[in-house]
Amino acid sequence: MSHPGRLAGSPDFRIELPKGGEARGHLLSETNGNGTHRFLLEKGSEVAAEAWPGLRDHGRRFRAELRASGALADMPADPERPEAPPRWVAARDIVCGSSSAAATLVYGYNASGPEFWRTDEGHPLADYLSTSWRPPRKAWLVRGSNVSGHNLVRRLWLGEGVVSLSGAHLPPLEETNPTKSTLRRFVEEGYEGTASYNQKRGLVDELHAFLTQMRIGDTVATIGDGRLHVGEITGEAVQTASPGGLSNLRRSVAWLPESHAYEKLPEEIQQKLSVQHDVVDLTTVLDTLDELTGATGHTDPAASGDTDAFPSAERPAQRELSLPDVTEALAADLLVHDRAWLDEIRELLLDERQLVFYGPPGTGKTYVAMRLAEYFGGGPEQVKIVQFHPSYAYEDFFEGFRPVEDPETREAAFRLTAGPLRELADLASREGNRHIPHFLIIDEINRANLAKVFGELYFLLEYRTKSVRLTYSGDDFALPPNLFVIGTMNTADRSIALVDAAMRRRFAFVELSPRTEPTAGLLRRWLEREGRDPEPARLLDALNTRIDDADFAIGPSYLMKPGVYRDGGLERTWRTKILPLLEEHHYGEGVDVAARYGLDALREQLRPS
Repeated sequence: MSHPGRLAGSPDFRIELPKGGEARGHLLSETNGNGTHRFLLEKGSEVAAEAWPGLRDHGRRFRAELRASGALADMPADPERPEAPPRWVAARDIVCGSSSAAATLVYGYNASGPEFWRTDEGHPLADYLSTSWRPPRKAWLVRGSNVSGHNLVRRLWLGEGVVSLSGAHLPPLEETNPTKSTLRRFVEEGYEGTASYNQKRGLVDELHAFLTQMRIGDTVATIGDGRLHVGEITGEAVQTASPGGLSNLRRSVAWLPESHAYEKLPEEIQQKLSVQHDVVDLTTVLDTLDELTGATGHTDPAASGDTDAFPSAERPAQRELSLPDVTEALAADLLVHDRAWLDEIRELLLDERQLVFYGPPGTGKTYVAMRLAEYFGGGPEQVKIVQFHPSYAYEDFFEGFRPVEDPETREAAFRLTAGPLRELADLASREGNRHIPHFLIIDEINRANLAKVFGELYFLLEYRTKSVRLTYSGDDFALPPNLFVIGTMNTADRSIALVDAAMRRRFAFVELSPRTEPTAGLLRRWLEREGRDPEPARLLDALNTRIDDADFAIGPSYLMKPGVYRDGGLERTWRTKILPLLEEHHYGEGVDVAARYGLDALREQLRPS
């Protein structure tokens, strides 16, 4: 139903309330003081009667005024919905200051109107609004080396100083900055029968970025013949005739004369260029592009004739990702007598980004992983630890839909929730953090079904310069260059001892075993530093010489705890910690474990003859 003052082209929007019921309304052409369109909540809309504690004072006053005037009346109980909470109903049309004010009125708590108001088809109200604020300068990738088999970068763009997008089936565009809803209507009509629903959705996003989001002064980049070309957008979008409609949407560009070989580009740029869309927002790597091209990102006041303008501050140089050098203090703290071993770990992390410490129980794998991660990352806030187990899944590790209680409505709903890897990746890729190493420690990495847990991320562990389309969110995702993964693996667990070749190809494997350095001799060095009797070290060495399977050797950490050195502590630890492991190892073999591995037997072996 039309209404005086309705915003032209604006559809009806609706909000579904918890436990049934809905509110409806539409945008008005009239705007308030900040330029936001007012919103009309239609008569008959349901409104939550209860206001939640977080509701702002303005919202509370507005609801109270509407109740006092009779605009919001009590809604009769519905026998078909006995579980429905108390509701009010709009007794007349109600004009609200914005779509967010209307959503807040309906829900009884602060809510975003552009997101919560939806069309019957599910499109958000935000798609029907003019472009909102954006950064003063952005960067974009536009692909043109294979447009229906034509290399427009070589044949058109560089020579004529343009960048273009195909819009062969679009009608003449009358709006300068068309909204996404307008473009969606044009695409649905013009590409009916010639494109799939997914192609049409992608085309709407690309057209909106090219026609509305791009601005004069933005940086634009493209790949042609294996080289990156960078320029600056110098003109507004125009619609023009072109053969086959391959380049009928154009912007003029001042291309820089120097291009850059793709294989020599910084890793973060290669990652963004791997996103498979014709138009990609590159603003997150704008500083790196500027550094690559030598651009400052600011107009020279002298060039523009504005001699009174203040010179812009010089952009700080990009800091490179690196790991701190190994120090003697770190080696001494970890009781590693050969510093070269720590230097090798540092080099492996820089080269591979992923490694696994493997060995029998008690060899300090998790401790070493945490200490090195904190040292190389600069503190515990850059380190996240998870432990895998047989039921661990992709949804636990990266992202998935999980039941979450809404803090305002107290209703449970399935919502896309980030897991530890996504949280750490988002932190590592945040602006200002990209030169800081971040570490994910995966304890007992071989206890889970790795292909199930990593999903499409398995690919990214090997190809760090690429991105993939995520299963749930649909985002294009790449592992940040400054995210490192350290796993630990207990080789004594026979049920999970076999690791597939795909995992071995993606991780460097470093052994921590009582028979090899730096674990060998670790207990002796610790006892010396603590000023204790070296007998436990001799007993441990004698024990491990009697164990015929290196995967079941006993690590020193069992004997590096204070309780071991209280009265009777060594005997207690041996009886309750060490011998049970060996009993499991020899289960069914009829071996007298105490007689073979007990303290008395070992001390007899060590007694001088």
